[in-house]
Amino acid sequence: MYEIFEHTADLGIRVCAPSADELFADAAQGLFAVMVGNMAAVRTVEEVAFQLDGDNVEELLHDWLSELLYTFYTRRLVLAEFRVKLSPTGLSATARGEPLDPRRHEIGGEVKAITWHGLKVEHNANQWQAEVIVDV
Repeated sequence: MYEIFEHTADLGIRVCAPSADELFADAAQGLFAVMVGNMAAVRTVEEVAFQLDGDNVEELLHDWLSELLYTFYTRRLVLAEFRVKLSPTGLSATARGEPLDPRRHEIGGEVKAITWHGLKVEHNANQWQAEVIVDV
């Protein structure tokens, strides 16, 4: 589950999930929800694989979202379904979506970057939580 919140001239994404894997998947959905207004219309016809190295969960979240943003702008892919597997040395993931079609996809806010400001990932009892600010 994710929610979008206002942050000065930027936007924030707050995520809660029962596992770190789901937290990263939900954060990715939140990122794309900022950029595309009608995510329910995105067809999952193309798959992209991701592999990131790292052992710091905050750095991995930043790098994961940055990689997704890079994929959106360079490959013009709108991704809507995410499967993420974290390990002690990084993450592997697959994302499914389709090429951006301005006739079908409602372009929302332009995200310029994933910021380090206020980025946090926490694990309490049975829940993972994260907050990330995106530069719009």
